[in-house]
Amino acid sequence: MAHLTSLDGEAMLRWAERATHELAARRMEINALNVFPVPDSDTGSNMAHTMEAALTQARGVTGSARDVAHALAAGAVRGARGNSGVVLSQVLRGIAHAAGEEITGADVQAALHTAVTLVDRAISDPVEGTVITVLRAAATAAHGGNLAEVSRQAVTAAATALANTPSQLEVLREAGVVDAGGQGLVVLLEALLAEVEGNPNVHVEVLGEAAKSVHLEVMFHLTCSTPAQLEHVVGQLRSFGDSLMVAREHETAAMIHIHTRQAGPLIEYVFGVGAVRGLHLETLPDAKVDVPTRAVIVVAPAGPLADLYSQAGARVINPGSEVLYDLIAAAHDCGELILLPNGFLSRRELVSAERAALAAERTIMIVPTAGLINGIAAVAVHDPHQPIAVDAYAMAEAAREVRTKTLDVPDELAAAVGSMLASDGELVTILTSVPVDGDELRRDHPEVEFDIYPAEGMDHMIEIGVE
Repeated sequence: MAHLTSLDGEAMLRWAERATHELAARRMEINALNVFPVPDSDTGSNMAHTMEAALTQARGVTGSARDVAHALAAGAVRGARGNSGVVLSQVLRGIAHAAGEEITGADVQAALHTAVTLVDRAISDPVEGTVITVLRAAATAAHGGNLAEVSRQAVTAAATALANTPSQLEVLREAGVVDAGGQGLVVLLEALLAEVEGNPNVHVEVLGEAAKSVHLEVMFHLTCSTPAQLEHVVGQLRSFGDSLMVAREHETAAMIHIHTRQAGPLIEYVFGVGAVRGLHLETLPDAKVDVPTRAVIVVAPAGPLADLYSQAGARVINPGSEVLYDLIAAAHDCGELILLPNGFLSRRELVSAERAALAAERTIMIVPTAGLINGIAAVAVHDPHQPIAVDAYAMAEAAREVRTKTLDVPDELAAAVGSMLASDGELVTILTSVPVDGDELRRDHPEVEFDIYPAEGMDHMIEIGVE
């Protein structure tokens, strides 16, 4: 498919829809990176909510790119949640400031530079190694060319700057993560490039591990113009690191893995020599670190909910007569356990679980999660870098703050949500074994974020949680 040379109003809306979908899909991933300035695990949620507010404002606008951009900016400013949401709103303001009837490469360049100025003004004390660093790198790199070239320059520079944030900010380096807001900005720019190039996605994912190293494993798919060029590139990559693996798809394309301490120059190089997609960076430890290993053990029925907990990093055991055996089996390689019963274990079973863990020489903390939604809230704030008692306390507080309700009549959902939100709330989580109309709920409560998950094995058809 040919690359777009400009974005009209319809293309702007498609970009906004891509960005909204990607931020929502990667919300928990970005939340997990959130350690600065406060480790409150909400950057992903705040950016997703703000982008959804922007899109809601722009839906139905049928004018020029300028009209859509101004609607997106207005919605984001009004719906901005948290510092990261404010930053996102200022980026959209920068786009609105530069937009004409259509948006060209020069307009994207101008928009990024304006966004830097606006974000600088919005942040009372800008710190290097955060989203402002990533944004500035994108603006500086977007120095000319057509829309596709400028968009790719911005994505490449932003991803490179993001990979370098741990070297600029000690708290990120100690946690072994990149900046959460910067990751959200990269997602926004990826969506722009994907729309311009007509791709399903252009996914750059930077994940962190608990290590103080900036030794990275870099993985990407590369397509070159000729077999000879691919051979030349592979030869050049050896100078960037070691453990190089090249899995050829055909003569001009390959999936490449390499370990490097020069992630920034390497990324700049490969984006300059071919078509790159699926870029993924992961922190590698310099050496094995002797730290206590902790597992969060969640009791949940098999199916979509178990998958949801697993994706969040928890180990799942199913309710049943073998729960004690499953508990110890799930924690065979861990010295510390945090157990979330989610209402499936009796008091006697909890006592037995504690005794079984102690007999196996494991430290165990039980977080009193009364339901599955309480467990989701608890897992969202889990911090393995904190002492286990501090970690468990924070998880218990998060679970306690969720107001819950169960339903067995689906038609009562809208009224129940309205009643629960009457006493305030920013996030509604719904677990359901039957289809529900999420769009209607979002229209009725545009200022609220809704997370709706399919569920099996619950005692009730629907479980609602409000935070």
